Amino acid sequence: MTDPIHDKSVALATPRPRRRQVLKATAIAAGAAALPLALADRAAAGTGQGAAFLHGVASGDPLPDGLLLWTRLTPTPDAVPGSGAGADTEVRWELATDKAFTAVVASGTVTTSAATDHTVKVDARGLRADTAYWYRFSATGAASPVGRTRTAPASEAAVQRLRLGVASCANWEAGYFSAYRHLAARGDLDAFLFLGDYIYEYKSGEFCAAGTVVRPHEPAHEILDLADYRTRHGRYKTDPDLQALHAAVPTIAIWDDHEFANDASSVGAENHTPATEGDWAARVAAAKQAYFEWMPVRPSIAGTTYRRLRYGRLADINLLDLRSFRSAQVKVGNGDVDSPDRTITGRTQLDWLKAGLSASDTMWRLVGNSVMISPVAFLSLPDYLLRPVAKLLGLPGEGLAINPDQWDGYTHDRRELLGHLTSQGIRNTVFLTGDIHSAWAADVPNEAATYPASGSVATEFVVTSVTSDNVDDFLHVAPQTVSLVAAAALRSANRHVKWIDLDSHGYGVLDVTPDQVQMDYYILSDRTRRDATSTWTRSYRSRSGTQSLERVWAPVK
Repeated sequence: MTDPIHDKSVALATPRPRRRQVLKATAIAAGAAALPLALADRAAAGTGQGAAFLHGVASGDPLPDGLLLWTRLTPTPDAVPGSGAGADTEVRWELATDKAFTAVVASGTVTTSAATDHTVKVDARGLRADTAYWYRFSATGAASPVGRTRTAPASEAAVQRLRLGVASCANWEAGYFSAYRHLAARGDLDAFLFLGDYIYEYKSGEFCAAGTVVRPHEPAHEILDLADYRTRHGRYKTDPDLQALHAAVPTIAIWDDHEFANDASSVGAENHTPATEGDWAARVAAAKQAYFEWMPVRPSIAGTTYRRLRYGRLADINLLDLRSFRSAQVKVGNGDVDSPDRTITGRTQLDWLKAGLSASDTMWRLVGNSVMISPVAFLSLPDYLLRPVAKLLGLPGEGLAINPDQWDGYTHDRRELLGHLTSQGIRNTVFLTGDIHSAWAADVPNEAATYPASGSVATEFVVTSVTSDNVDDFLHVAPQTVSLVAAAALRSANRHVKWIDLDSHGYGVLDVTPDQVQMDYYILSDRTRRDATSTWTRSYRSRSGTQSLERVWAPVK
């Protein structure tokens, strides 16, 4: 039971961070590096002592009056994630407006148990808008790390800037999470937006095309049941760079397929065999339970991740779930991708998204989108020429899509959504996407075959993977050996695509102002090195009212 109490005497909102706070950033980075390199093994084997907070702290889903706070208590050495061991334990939480906790504005206690894998989630309400807070947990003599977070601005506030760290696709075995360390060290982010594939479900060694397991999964087998998913989440949460980022800023997250199994849909997955791996619905239920236990995310409509957050009059963030309701994927080149009977969103979610985009009174409409919506196809002809022939031959009506797991495999939903943006005159819509282990900057065209004459209705930024394999990794070749030719071919066939990087690992920083949205792309020197450096590589922006991207020659300061 919680008892948040707001202290009216506490000073109003502290200034929003607008420039890099170098000293603070250095301290965060140093603190992360000082954590024991064997932290993951220590957590997996138990502490050898009493209660401990081994998995860090996190906050998420900031509202003008509320924040979700998270941690996990290991009450006894044997109560490791997924074990089902450990007694019910009372955990105290505190929220303050200063790091020293001399001005505690909310506090309470929560009893955690094996029923929730000893995770702790507190939805603290009654808070002040646009205000920095510090939080911590304690139990039976153990104290958690201190986290810093911030509430969202008031709904009608004239917000002048929103800055998000953006990432996706983090395979533990493929490398270290240096991207998280660099994001944590910036000191100028309002939140961290994660676009799916926070964990991977494969057995050890199965999804490292480069042939090297940098650090092994736990458990080593493919995860199938609740204990497995809990154990895998627990392993990830021991990473010191991940812990540093979660402790530094609030998280906004959606899931994609690997939180369940590869190429998941509502009826199954490419990486799920019912005859040997059991009922798909049971596996999904276990994966979702573990996700909501271990992530600082509020379960939303129908127990999924689709929901909407707001940052004053500047931006709505529409967060999608493109796995729970989608029809099964079809094969490449199959004209069934155009069927109105197939969906990627489900009817209810698509109506919810359309209504929210229409009703929005913000300057920008951001869409957290786990798979790419911009078409990527070959042999694309104008609609009036291709569609009759495609229908006759059973081919896709928008060209030969190369990845039917994306919106390309569900063109009816895409045409309905983009048609809604056009017919309703909805402008300044930006899709933020992960999934494909590569970086893209693209306009979302009205009709790809006649772009740019037919114009675009939105823009899209795709961030590359934190560690998961991309083109050079899969092919075992040096970077840019193959990818430059492939990228040139893709851009030639898809003129709305402004830029592609098929080889790098890294993250993005999205800067939103009333005048423009800009994505700065950063790449890592070596995903297999814990001390990997980060370098800015490209920036693209969309100016208000244009619905198109242009290259920018420097990152936002």
